[in-house]
Amino acid sequence: MSLPTVKAKLLEGRKGLIVGIANNRSIAWGCARAFRAFGAELAITYLNDKAKPYVEPLAGELEAAIFLPLDAAVPGQMEAVFERIAETWGELDFVVHSIAFSPKEALGGRVTDVPREGFLKTMDISCWSFIRMAQLAEPLMKRGGTLFTMTYHGSQVVVENYNIMGVAKAALESAVRYIAAELGPKGIRVHAISPGALATRAASGIPEFDALLEKTKVKSPTRELVDIDDVGVATAFLAHDAARLITGQVLYVDGGYHIID
Repeated sequence: MSLPTVKAKLLEGRKGLIVGIANNRSIAWGCARAFRAFGAELAITYLNDKAKPYVEPLAGELEAAIFLPLDAAVPGQMEAVFERIAETWGELDFVVHSIAFSPKEALGGRVTDVPREGFLKTMDISCWSFIRMAQLAEPLMKRGGTLFTMTYHGSQVVVENYNIMGVAKAALESAVRYIAAELGPKGIRVHAISPGALATRAASGIPEFDALLEKTKVKSPTRELVDIDDVGVATAFLAHDAARLITGQVLYVDGGYHIID
């Protein structure tokens, strides 16, 4: 899919933070492109100095007003990003959290055998970081807003080789529901977006991922794989006022794959 030609700037005047762009194949990049196409102003983060040369040109293409490092494992970096947003904009309308991590020794083995340290690191980056972002975003969402995070079908069923990340994503989806209930009275909506299998850098760490891609294409009712723009447009829609009474959802953007046994 390519982004549609947008004549109406449906999100014009909205301001949002996109976390998790690694390169032009990232799900976060698809989201950023869609939000920008619909007229939103963006703050973009990059993981570290190694990632910066890949992300900086993309942030320039988006005319990002804010461009800062954010490694959820580095104390203070997340807080610094939200402080800059408060100083620059004074408000925030949406956040896209598209980060997850599990150490190789934790992801590659059985859930039964996962080391405690690997489990805690997986949960910290993949789940708790979203909870912390919600906490930091709340006071800036003065007129309401929308919080998004990325999940995967392996949270609901056992997907071979997904292992401990499936456990973390299940916790993340539960957090989405609780945060939606807590922040709903303030007009803040919360969603988990569940894309089908995508050939991203993060997915490359999953063993036999190419086989999973082929299986997804064959079994999906639409008989095709989604791409990052499919995910981006669906996510951007949920930030619009037309979706103001939709919250606490796991939205599958997977060609219907999750409904097939």
